[in-house]
Amino acid sequence: MVQLVKIGNSQGIRIPKPLIEQAHLEGKELKLQIVDDGLLIIPEKEARKGWEQAIEQTIAAQGQETLDEEWLDFPLDSDEDLKW
Repeated sequence: MVQLVKIGNSQGIRIPKPLIEQAHLEGKELKLQIVDDGLLIIPEKEARKGWEQAIEQTIAAQGQETLDEEWLDFPLDSDEDLKW
């Protein structure tokens, strides 16, 4: 059971360590979301975190060269040259 505790001018909760470990929340920034009659606590996810490394590993595992830097660094002056 978790109870609200006074922390300065605010209130907070102390989450038992076994729950933190089980939910893989240790050391992570958390996001709070109101759901129905409660509060959902989830780890904040960084967009695309680790994607580049995963792509590099996949390409290397297939015996291909790494990403083509020429295309990655290609300057786009405008979107007019792109076909959608």
